[in-house]
Amino acid sequence: MIVADSECRAELKGYLPFAPGGGGGGPGAGEEQRESRVRRGPRGPSAFIPVEEVLQEGAESLEQHLRLEALMSSGRVDNLAVVMGLHPDYLSCFWRLHYLLLHTDGPLASSWRHYIAIMGFEAARDVEALMERMRQLQESLLRDEGASQEEMESRFELEKSESLLVTPSADILETSPHPDMLCFVEDPTFGYEDFTRRGAEAPPTFRAQDYTWEDHGYSLIQRLYPEGGQLLDEKFQAACSLTYNTMAMHSGVDTSVLRRAIWNYIHCVFGIRYDDYDYGEVNQLLERNLKVYIKTVACYPEKTTRRMYNLFWRHFRHSEKVHVNLLLLEARMQAALLYALRAITRYMT
Repeated sequence: MIVADSECRAELKGYLPFAPGGGGGGPGAGEEQRESRVRRGPRGPSAFIPVEEVLQEGAESLEQHLRLEALMSSGRVDNLAVVMGLHPDYLSCFWRLHYLLLHTDGPLASSWRHYIAIMGFEAARDVEALMERMRQLQESLLRDEGASQEEMESRFELEKSESLLVTPSADILETSPHPDMLCFVEDPTFGYEDFTRRGAEAPPTFRAQDYTWEDHGYSLIQRLYPEGGQLLDEKFQAACSLTYNTMAMHSGVDTSVLRRAIWNYIHCVFGIRYDDYDYGEVNQLLERNLKVYIKTVACYPEKTTRRMYNLFWRHFRHSEKVHVNLLLLEARMQAALLYALRAITRYMT
């Protein structure tokens, strides 16, 4: 998850000591440590979220909803768990699947699974405006029959084409991998490619109804890796249904329309279309800064910056932005699984 800071250690009420000053050292050691901290940036479980907020909310959630003994099986509570602790129901699903994949018996040897995991790692009126757009959409859904099938397909293609324009700046995208990583990279140019290119005809589209997670992917996973399919499905459902019926300073808000727009936009970026979804909702609910952040995290996660994180949803709580990251994580994973499992199904038949 992009908001977790791998270099930082967090104090979790006696379980994980936090030493702000470090150990001893000769003359000038304190100054060198201060300079090192300045170079690394702020300390805490997240590089983007104030440490006080994460530790207060995340640590309390971990203690209230999870067995810390299970999390401490590896000897520490990592920063990812502390940040995800802002949403304990999701973290519980995440941790069960994580434990199954990395710590129990499986088709692959434990060393192989860990190696694969390491390589794979590679304004207030704004809130009011968003709530008003959500209200209008919900009213229109109740009042109208909705757009025709042809119109919804056209809106999807338009949204997919417009996603070409939603990218980080060119100088960010053109930077080469870090020199320390180049020895592990066979093709430095390999990476995400937009599904719709200027001048291209008949862009590839994955029709979700032809191969769905619920009807096809889930059953195949269950056949190949019993238990894994159930835990994956629970994790997807936890991220999609997670809500506290709040939005910034407002309560009693139905956020289902917004959550669906975020999920379907991520799938749209990867060329997956839902025939029964009106993609006009995406443009109404997702501001450009949020689209830039979503596409960067989903397609170029190593290019994500704090500025991107700060620019979208400025008046929302950090826990709400963490929820966006959880939706990103799960929608991105499901999209990749749908492509892979469809290929396996075709090979087997």
